Amino acid sequence: MAANNRRMSGKKGAQVGSGGQRRRGLEGKGPTPPAEMRKGHKKNRVATAKAKQTARRPAPKGRGGKSTSELVVGRNPVVEALREGVPATMLYVQQFIDNDERVREALQLVGERGGIHLMEAPRPELDRMTNGLNHQGLVLQIPPYEYAHPEDLAAAAYDAGQDPLIVALDGVTDPRNLGAVVRSVSAFGGHGVVVPERRAAGMTAGAWKTSAGTAARTPVARATNLTRTLEAYKKAGIIVVGLAADGELELGDLEALGGPVAIVVGSEGKGLSRLVGETCDYRVRIPMPGGAESLNAGVAAGVVLYEAARRRA
Repeated sequence: MAANNRRMSGKKGAQVGSGGQRRRGLEGKGPTPPAEMRKGHKKNRVATAKAKQTARRPAPKGRGGKSTSELVVGRNPVVEALREGVPATMLYVQQFIDNDERVREALQLVGERGGIHLMEAPRPELDRMTNGLNHQGLVLQIPPYEYAHPEDLAAAAYDAGQDPLIVALDGVTDPRNLGAVVRSVSAFGGHGVVVPERRAAGMTAGAWKTSAGTAARTPVARATNLTRTLEAYKKAGIIVVGLAADGELELGDLEALGGPVAIVVGSEGKGLSRLVGETCDYRVRIPMPGGAESLNAGVAAGVVLYEAARRRA
């Protein structure tokens, strides 16, 4: 009789292997995602529509026909850019993304910083935005950098009652070198950096990261013609000093560093271009008893800026 009761009962006991499923069902699913990422929410529908419009809209064009905006693509690059405080306007997140630690940190950093819009977009839209790059579901949009005018750097120094201390880069194409120079200028009390408009590094996300946030307070100016800019500085009473391995003076012998000066740093391989070198008032070499033939732009600028700051103190 007891056996018949067991066969007729509709209740089932615990099945083998079901314990793990029940435990997972009791686990939390993490913090509630933002409204923009919750499917069916009004903000999600609005964000998706905006993302599609933005992805299809042509990027703004700057002088020379080059795009003035930039996209940081991939989970690690996006998180690193957000950690370093690189300015951004939009974080695109792929719909139904695999939510790992990097994605969660990116969302957290965006929430903490404020001012960065968050949009969820379908994968085809992100593929189109990034021209098929491996974006891993995260794309950060960097706004166009607002370059100063070269004359503004000297004017700001004179307005503050100081002698201008400016670094100009000639043929430096690595954004990390530009970022390092910006950082050194900020550290040693300089008034800004001048870069040529063409065939030179600009203020990209890589330059921002290397500057370690100092680009937010140290202006970078863009010169249409670097030689003419240096000539204008000379007319304004600024001594133009070019760094060259075969310079006539050693750095320690240059008294001009104590006054208004523009330091010109060339590329590590080619050095100063001919016209820029001829425009300089002095060509100076950094003594290197260790036997190295040259220093990269960031290190060379740091050495000269330190010497200038020491003399001014």
